[in-house]
Amino acid sequence: MLHLRILFICIRDKFKHWRIFIPFLLFSFPLLANFDEEEILFKWKTSFGIQWKRFGDIVTQPIFKGEVENGKPNGLGMLTSPDGDKYVGEWKNGKFEGRGTRTFNNGNKYFGEWENGKENGKGTRIYSDGDKYVGEWKDGKKHFKGIYTWFDGGKYEGDFKFDKRYGQGTYTKPNSWMYEGGWENGEKNGKGVFISPDGNKYVGEYKNGLFNGQGIYHWTDGRKLDGIFKDGGLWNGKEYNKNGKIVGKYVNGVFHD
Repeated sequence: MLHLRILFICIRDKFKHWRIFIPFLLFSFPLLANFDEEEILFKWKTSFGIQWKRFGDIVTQPIFKGEVENGKPNGLGMLTSPDGDKYVGEWKNGKFEGRGTRTFNNGNKYFGEWENGKENGKGTRIYSDGDKYVGEWKDGKKHFKGIYTWFDGGKYEGDFKFDKRYGQGTYTKPNSWMYEGGWENGEKNGKGVFISPDGNKYVGEYKNGLFNGQGIYHWTDGRKLDGIFKDGGLWNGKEYNKNGKIVGKYVNGVFHD
């Protein structure tokens, strides 16, 4: 403060008309300095949980640079880890919160919304193998509505539940099969429509990814199977030729003409 006081006296004597402006400038200076400060913290994993300290080992510990409140990251900041993991974005009480981008050390990348340190809300994850997910998240898992695209062109659009396809959704793949209908635990379950690569079509019920329950299987030449399916095949029902004539029936999975 001594050098500021001397500066003030010198300017006062030389520029008398600045007497009102200079005290205001000196009063405001500490506020501006605090606003521009950037703090550095080290992330410690202890027996008491995560702790943030102003000391640590730059070789082995994650380092935070950014805004701090009550000794924890709060506001905007960046966390870099020795293993290559990196987060840039918003923080609250020492955790990822708001919008931010995280690059994982396995090559995956997520950008979107966060809450309590985990992916929550809308966001996009790009996987190191070329897969991509765009949609909603809950507690770090794909949840509610989203679109998952595989590197080979396959695409699922629909409902998710904690990383699994669950609810209603459509899977498509260029020059391959298509399915639209119910899902459970990542498998086709419930009512749905399946179209094979050669154009054959099944309309009916599924269980654990296979034809199970009431359904009809259509061939492109007009033939069809109609009845109760089990484990992917007709169990009890009838087979029709392309002219609609019954050519046989299935009883407990055995064909009878």
